[in-house]
Amino acid sequence: MTQGACRPSLPLYVGIASHILAIERVQQRLRAVTAALDASGIAYAVVGGNAVAAWVGRVDPGASRATKDVDLLVRRTDVPAITAAITRLGFAREDLRDLVLFIDPQEPSKKSGVHLVWAGEKIRPSYTVPSPKVEEAVRDPEGYLVLDLPALVRMKLTSFRDIDRVHVRDMLSVGLIDARVRESLPSQLAERLSEVESSIDD
Repeated sequence: MTQGACRPSLPLYVGIASHILAIERVQQRLRAVTAALDASGIAYAVVGGNAVAAWVGRVDPGASRATKDVDLLVRRTDVPAITAAITRLGFAREDLRDLVLFIDPQEPSKKSGVHLVWAGEKIRPSYTVPSPKVEEAVRDPEGYLVLDLPALVRMKLTSFRDIDRVHVRDMLSVGLIDARVRESLPSQLAERLSEVESSIDD
């Protein structure tokens, strides 16, 4: 075997390096924005894929799943203060229907932006459960506020898109969804949790 036989090919190496860089950019964006909100005394909670990764990573860092955007649960009434704090970082605000989005000048893509999710409101009219309140946040070891585990599971089961089911499976796989979380779920969401568990068994 030649000396370089076990090394990845150049295209593969470049692809891996690009993926790692993309993950680092998301984390930098997350830390910069949450630090700005903390400094301004604005209540928030990291939700979405970053929140799932934060909780899963506490148990098994290797099981964390990467995500492109940053989702923040906030009070709608705090939007002016949030806008001031985030735009000072150079982000540009865009309003898309009922969605407020902040575009990172270093990566000007809507898919990679910072999305605001309204606390205590139904994200969609069809949802039976409103989104959690910002008071349901806890301080992550990384320093930012992340949605507490029962509220995060509730939020994922309420949305129940393909990616949400994947995230629930991730949390199940590392044993995060314990009796405390299960007992906090409304009956409809408990049924959805059972549905996800059944799909794993299958």
